[in-house]
Amino acid sequence: MTWRRALTNGGYGSSRRGVSRLHQRPAWSVVGFFAVLPRWAPTACALGFLAASATYGIVLGGHGRTVVENVTSATGFAIDQIEMDGLQRVAEFQILEALELHDHPSLVMFDAEAARERIDEIAWVDTASIQKLYPGTLKIKIAEQVPYALWQRGDVISVITEDGEVITDEVDGRYANLLRVVNHGAQRRAGEIMKELNKIPALRARVRAASLISERRWDLNLENGVVVRLPEVGISKALDDLVRMDAESGLLSRDIVAVDMRLEDRVVVRLSEEAALRRKAAIKARPRRGVGGADT
Repeated sequence: MTWRRALTNGGYGSSRRGVSRLHQRPAWSVVGFFAVLPRWAPTACALGFLAASATYGIVLGGHGRTVVENVTSATGFAIDQIEMDGLQRVAEFQILEALELHDHPSLVMFDAEAARERIDEIAWVDTASIQKLYPGTLKIKIAEQVPYALWQRGDVISVITEDGEVITDEVDGRYANLLRVVNHGAQRRAGEIMKELNKIPALRARVRAASLISERRWDLNLENGVVVRLPEVGISKALDDLVRMDAESGLLSRDIVAVDMRLEDRVVVRLSEEAALRRKAAIKARPRRGVGGADT
């Protein structure tokens, strides 16, 4: 009795037994929101953290654009074709240099606006446009500058537009037939003299240069070296008179160096030195006549 009661009072009776260990929940078990997370969530979070860390490192190191470009290029968006339209004086290699393409460039990451601005800086380019045609084509259209005349100031000669803008200082034989305007300010007024000369094609073909004198009037330099000094006003009439005299007497083909058309009532012709000497000798050789008209 004493031993059995002691066991009962010691707490070993069936009324005090706990739940079986197989059914007990550990004290550290997950509760609340985390209890409903799928089993793969921890792995996904770890991978996401690694990816975020790698992305951060790439961006921090300045390699983000390179990585994106390589990925998009490898997935079928590499630039593999370039179409160019409108090139006459601009060389293809100049356009390619302005595009600044490297190996396996991506059409997605290509900065068309920046490339267009670089192309606009090429001497002969007036306007340019660039289209990105997916998956891998660049289409470039160029409108070139139109050469109008040559402008000379000192020893420098440039090809200019009709508005007087310099296109390039690289002048070769292709532009030999362009009118050359000389002196400062002549580039802005080239259209003025060109308009008058174009009315008389036969004379225009004989003019190699037009010099602006004191920014007021023009001198024409003909292919045979004769200089025609035009008036400040009334250029059309002066040119008409010049052509008429040349047709009647071959004025511009004579041994002269200058024709001065600046006076309204007369034309002054300057002979060459040889012609002047011949004329002086011819005058001296003329027989003198006396007062009564008899030879002396």
